[in-house]
Amino acid sequence: MSTSIHPMAIVDPSAKLGAGVTIGPFCTVGADVVLSDGVELISHVVVTGRTTIGPRTKIYPFASIGHPPQDLKYKGEPSTLTIGADCVIREGVTMNPGTEGGGMKTVVGDRGLFLANSHVGHDSVIGNNVIFSN
Repeated sequence: MSTSIHPMAIVDPSAKLGAGVTIGPFCTVGADVVLSDGVELISHVVVTGRTTIGPRTKIYPFASIGHPPQDLKYKGEPSTLTIGADCVIREGVTMNPGTEGGGMKTVVGDRGLFLANSHVGHDSVIGNNVIFSN
């Protein structure tokens, strides 16, 4: 299973890509990102920060994954966002990493469905088999 990167995508050379990853046009993948086996970024997806995305997760256009927390106390500390396996992240979803006050991490479980324009805020701990809607 080979990895496919569209020529119009920007992927930092130090990002870690698993087998069978698909990165569509106009996607951006940052330096500290880990995309596990079978992850699919459809198009216009931005994944940045210390973000790990679990196997077979599919992310739709205009999702913003791993940008700094929306918290005035955040000063650039190294925090993480971890997304589990088999999630579906629809158009316009935002997910932020943690802050110092929340243990420096945001965690999303397996098999979550995140509907259009929903938001997972910093320091969240989301279980398995959830549906988020805006």
